[in-house]
Amino acid sequence: MLVRELNTALHHFLETDPRVVVMGEDIADPYGGAFKVTRGLTTAFPDRVLTTPVSEAGMVGVAAGLAMSGYRPIVEIMFGDFVTLAFDQIVNHVAKYPAMYGGRVTCPVIVRVPSGGHRGYGPTHSQSLEKHFLGVPGLMVVAASPFHDPADVLGALLQRDEPVIYVEHKLLYAEPILRPQGGRIGEAIGREGGSPDALPTVTLSFVDRSECAATVLAYGYTALLAMRAIEALAIEEEVFAELVVPAQLAPMDWGPVLESVDRTGSLVTVEEGMAGWSWGTQAAADVGALRFGRLRRPVTVTASGPGVIPSSRSLEREVLVGVDQIRDAVREACR
Repeated sequence: MLVRELNTALHHFLETDPRVVVMGEDIADPYGGAFKVTRGLTTAFPDRVLTTPVSEAGMVGVAAGLAMSGYRPIVEIMFGDFVTLAFDQIVNHVAKYPAMYGGRVTCPVIVRVPSGGHRGYGPTHSQSLEKHFLGVPGLMVVAASPFHDPADVLGALLQRDEPVIYVEHKLLYAEPILRPQGGRIGEAIGREGGSPDALPTVTLSFVDRSECAATVLAYGYTALLAMRAIEALAIEEEVFAELVVPAQLAPMDWGPVLESVDRTGSLVTVEEGMAGWSWGTQAAADVGALRFGRLRRPVTVTASGPGVIPSSRSLEREVLVGVDQIRDAVREACR
């Protein structure tokens, strides 16, 4: 499960890299964090796993100072919704220090944000706010997915000098990491056509790729929902699409997406964030411009409805993007 693999990865990096420091609210044993990702860390590394006061801005500010002093801090925001309280520190400080100081410093802070809904947690504990960080100069936005090994992703991020927002959908914590083997259904194609500087993008198909009539671009938990929708369409209706899952949302590496779209001729984007001014709309603009005249149809942007996320589970399902909505969008794109 993702929660176990993240925990193991954090143990490993704390053990092997003395620069790594983990910070957050209520992360100390025996509680081990709201989602138990940090369980056991304060027992094993009491000097480098620090439970903090309830101040997201404070902890990110301290992490920035540590990062500029040579450490590799990893900050856990208890719920991703609360990252707004650290917005000033992230956008106006952490992301800008290298440029403000003429490249003489780096500020490699990793901010982990457990995000997303489908658990009935209500308006202020269920949001996917990553779109508010997309396009911030100097800031990477990365999303955990069932198709990317968290140890590989965290290991790569700890070797880079950019600050990172690392989005972890809460429902993924109980999901296994899928590691497809070459040649099988769901083959991981990898960084095909992509930038060597970007984190790997995984491409999956349930049939021969030449038979796919649409590309579905999704990340995080929505990638899992998209996989289920694509599989159901393939089995029940013989409608075939290919799934492209990036780990890195910004800066975005369009190479693997374009490689797929060039074969399928259509694109559907999927995200759990609210519709409008989003990652999907940027994908539609960029891919539409780069492949103008070559797409069979306009890019379909699939996202959650506008509005506050309800606490009621039944009402929440009406707002948040789900398998049925993805399935309808893919079916239409394959026509």
